Amino acid sequence: MRTTVIPAQITTVEDKIAGSLNLTQIFILMVPVFWTTIVYAIFPAPMQITWYKLPVVLAVLIICLILSLRIKDKVVLSWLVVLLRYNLRPRYYLFNKNDAYLRDLCLPEPEKRSFSLFNKALRKQEIKIPAKTVVKFRVAKAAKDAVL
Repeated sequence: MRTTVIPAQITTVEDKIAGSLNLTQIFILMVPVFWTTIVYAIFPAPMQITWYKLPVVLAVLIICLILSLRIKDKVVLSWLVVLLRYNLRPRYYLFNKNDAYLRDLCLPEPEKRSFSLFNKALRKQEIKIPAKTVVKFRVAKAAKDAVL
């Protein structure tokens, strides 16, 4: 008697395609479904199919299909994120050698003052500055010193 082995599961092409999708691709492909629901329910003439709703839905569908494709085993959306991060990076980096990280800084303690901008008593205090001695210039003495 002849025996044959029957596989427990027959894998179809659809199973292989669905099994090769990763979570990012599944989320990207779910966006058009939710977008179509929003357009169908909220846009004017709700709950009716109108001609202006179709291009809006098809545009989102095409964009999401393109973003969910793989190039070199990476999703196109991932490539776009990498390119955007690279192009939006700061062009110039400032390296500051004067940072205080891991340094022993010996800074004097600042003196504590009780100063209030709104305290009228402090603003009205008069500061007395001693007057300087006035030097008198005498022409006769200057002429005598110049001759001698």
